[in-house]
Amino acid sequence: MQYEAILAPLDGFADSWRDFVAGGGKGGNVTVPFKEQAYQLAEVLSARAQQAGAVNTLYLNAQGQLCGDNTDGLGLVADLTRLGISLAGCTVLLLGAGGASRGVIGPLLDAGVTYLVVANRTVSKAQAIAANFDSRVQACSLQAIPKQTYRLLINATSSGLAGERPDIDIKHLNGCQLAYDMVYGAEPTAFMQWAKQHGVPQQADGLGMLLSQAAAAFNIWRGVTPDIEPVLAMLKLQLKA
Repeated sequence: MQYEAILAPLDGFADSWRDFVAGGGKGGNVTVPFKEQAYQLAEVLSARAQQAGAVNTLYLNAQGQLCGDNTDGLGLVADLTRLGISLAGCTVLLLGAGGASRGVIGPLLDAGVTYLVVANRTVSKAQAIAANFDSRVQACSLQAIPKQTYRLLINATSSGLAGERPDIDIKHLNGCQLAYDMVYGAEPTAFMQWAKQHGVPQQADGLGMLLSQAAAAFNIWRGVTPDIEPVLAMLKLQLKA
């Protein structure tokens, strides 16, 4: 098989996909800013894609239909499991209400999370996401986060790209076992550093999630799930080079 990057014009994703299929393409990954367009283009959507409102994995089924899936949540759950976090009965504080949050809530609930709070600067965006789920999911602003213990704290904002972190009170770190930032880089993000300074025992970035969602997509296409550990070690070395 061949797997390579294709740069689609902002207003030409559908045409680029059709050209790819006409040239023999069977499946592909989709990244920003095209995940919503891929959702609209797909003829058959998985439950995960419907919940997320976005597609990051496309493939043709045996009937030739274009199928859309979303493996972001699978990637996060797989990485959390790799890090030793048990999601059964877990309470989660999820920061941010963008596409990254939408894609992971369903798989987190399926993995056993019993209570999840989506906190966002603009509370209406968090409420719009929570409305897609049952009472296990609540929404609030960053300043009105319910006071309780969150075993897992996930930063799904892009603040780390600017060297910043979401503006939340340190009291929400009490009892937290893992501070997870979906952003990744050569050094720990500001969010990870902040959590470590205030006693959170474990911090992780999103590189493992990136690889795990790719492995889940590969399984959809080929029926085999690759081992991410050798690739993870290689990428960590490359990031520090």
